[in-house]
Amino acid sequence: MTNKIHSVLTGLITGLTLALSSSLTVANTPDLPKLNFCVFDPIGVKGPAYQGMMDYKAAALEWGAILNLKVHTNEAVALADFKAGHCDAVGLTGTRVRPFNKFTASIEAVGAIDDYEQMRKLVGMLAKPRASKYMIEGDYEIAGIMPAGAVFVFTRDKTIDSVEAAAGKRLATIDYDTASVKVVQRIGATMVPVTIATFAPRFNNGYVDIAYAPAIAYEPFEMYKGMGDSGGILRFNLAQMNGQLILRKDKFPQQFGQKSREYAYKNFTKALEHIVAAEDNIPEKYWIDLPDNKKTEYKEMLRQVRLELRDEGVYDERMLKILFKLRCRTDPGHYECVEKLEG
Repeated sequence: MTNKIHSVLTGLITGLTLALSSSLTVANTPDLPKLNFCVFDPIGVKGPAYQGMMDYKAAALEWGAILNLKVHTNEAVALADFKAGHCDAVGLTGTRVRPFNKFTASIEAVGAIDDYEQMRKLVGMLAKPRASKYMIEGDYEIAGIMPAGAVFVFTRDKTIDSVEAAAGKRLATIDYDTASVKVVQRIGATMVPVTIATFAPRFNNGYVDIAYAPAIAYEPFEMYKGMGDSGGILRFNLAQMNGQLILRKDKFPQQFGQKSREYAYKNFTKALEHIVAAEDNIPEKYWIDLPDNKKTEYKEMLRQVRLELRDEGVYDERMLKILFKLRCRTDPGHYECVEKLEG
């Protein structure tokens, strides 16, 4: 089971290294800075996330740094070590990035990205040199963004197929995710605090009625056990989960972050293939299609949540405007575009 759990977390945290290869060798590098990189891998040094980062480490030599990989089996511990200065770089899920860069953390704004093509365009834009100023906030720099997939609602009972039906139900919620807490409150569900490691067991054993996750969680976390014969997955995109790499910028050579962002974007397609395959492998019997009027209703609800969180300082207004423009280029006739309802 540990190996299965790891395969999901690889997609969430270490997408930067999926399917990468390098022929670089360590040679004649005595003058390069030696820097600690926190690698989140529940299995440890034998896990694929850690092993995959060896390719990134090799590429980093060309960018002017020798990376000492430090494995962590818990994301919270990796984050704590990074904050304490024990590591010079770390990979985290988008929601965890907020203390370091509110602009890129807002990529996960609920309902703000409709599809993977919009996500691709966004990551491509942010990988360009002219966007580098947005990647830096204080002492930190975002050095790569990779997709982890659309977030869907998993339910143990297909009759829970609407906001109204979710009222009063127990919903597994990552409590440090402000947006998720806000959505749960708005729909009137009962919040049950969970972590990445505990949300699936609580869903599978019936402790909660509803959970949310990208499709890559379905097989490794055995979420089909929780759904059984009566459960399902709402085919509605709540948000776009992603993984981000954070550097202490003053510790790294100039242009390291820019080269890393370009490196990540070049491998966007590889990461996306993994995500799409996971979605395609979910049996069709589980998918619940919502009528168009319900989709519109829920998108408006999420827009209102975005506006509230923007006004509360949780979401970055600049990122929301970028995402608004991306959505409107895709569907210029949508009501929010016609009425210019940014957010």
